[in-house]
Amino acid sequence: MKKNNFLHSLPFKLLVGVALGICVGLLLNMTDESAITTAILNVAVTLKYILGQLINFCVPLIIIGFIAPSITKLGNNASRMLGVAICIAYASSLGAALFSAISGYALIPHLSISSTADNLKTLPDVIFELSIPQIMPVMSALVLSVMLGLAAAWTKASLVSSFLDEFQKIVLAIVSRVIIPILPFFIGLTFCTLAYEGTITRQLPVFLQVIVIVLVGHFIWMALLYVLAGIYSRENPLEVVKHYGPAYLTAVGTMSSAATLAVALQCARKAKPLRKDMVDFGIPLFANIHLCGSVLTEVFFCMTISKILYGALPAPGTIVLFCILLGVFAIGAPGVPGGTVMASLGIITGILKFGDSGTALMLTIFALQDSFGTACNVTGDGALTLILTGYAKRHNIKEQNISVDL
Repeated sequence: MKKNNFLHSLPFKLLVGVALGICVGLLLNMTDESAITTAILNVAVTLKYILGQLINFCVPLIIIGFIAPSITKLGNNASRMLGVAICIAYASSLGAALFSAISGYALIPHLSISSTADNLKTLPDVIFELSIPQIMPVMSALVLSVMLGLAAAWTKASLVSSFLDEFQKIVLAIVSRVIIPILPFFIGLTFCTLAYEGTITRQLPVFLQVIVIVLVGHFIWMALLYVLAGIYSRENPLEVVKHYGPAYLTAVGTMSSAATLAVALQCARKAKPLRKDMVDFGIPLFANIHLCGSVLTEVFFCMTISKILYGALPAPGTIVLFCILLGVFAIGAPGVPGGTVMASLGIITGILKFGDSGTALMLTIFALQDSFGTACNVTGDGALTLILTGYAKRHNIKEQNISVDL
């Protein structure tokens, strides 16, 4: 019975999607560019585009459906919990950036890094563009959720609160019956296109040393977050992190904290130490403001590229200023592929003085590992939610009963 349940579980479906996607992509890469190959790629690219559009469309709905009603249920404690969440998200991002900077100064001078990458194969264009625009941008949905939830809590608007509760149930149904079932297909198509392009087999070896170091840094930082969260909350952090496998795999496939939100909620709700009201409030919020893995990666890569192109690492004072501002930009960065580095291009060029070559190289190497940085972001959200749970318990904030399950 357990084996049968595993075969129908989300982690198994995600792994199958990844494996099949890579195999098909590599086979297409090795074949001649025949009409059949082009037709298969056209279908894959188009389906990936449509499914991505559908997932991205649902992201603002998920944010509003979870954050706003969760804030209303916090009542008079809403403002305080929001402030605590933002502070710990910034502290985590800043800490990850400084940890990366220290590691960079210690390791980069001893590395031999190539700055060239092989050319990739070009994917065909989408056959037809079925554009499904979001009802509003992600950050607009986040601000609306916070404002609406706080205002409803302050005014004790029972009618609005009831409406938000019903809206949350509707969003839960969309997540469980639409988003979760299509994710394995979307991830499989993503890995198929990556394998065909040659990203997996050609570009990865170029920066393999740096990427491996960054991946180790991700796991060190996640371990530190969960240890600190366990100490503060007086709960076993392993009871939380053990449920995050599907979310980690989904983040690797989607390269987006926002697109992984549905699975992250599902994983966090299975963790017994996490209060359900803190999960519904914290996970959607942290998906948009907590980007510790992306920040850690960006700092190390910026230092590496500075060494490659300009022959020296940035001055410590420059890097510290860069880390402080990057933590702020991370809070406002969209939880989409490359969101952190795109949001921070201004300080990359302004503070680190990168030119066009440095910026282009930064975007390239960041894209190679973006999925793993996103996976670190998403998994780290569980630790911050455990801290929120501990804070609520320490300050006698009553738990709100939530009967709806994913």
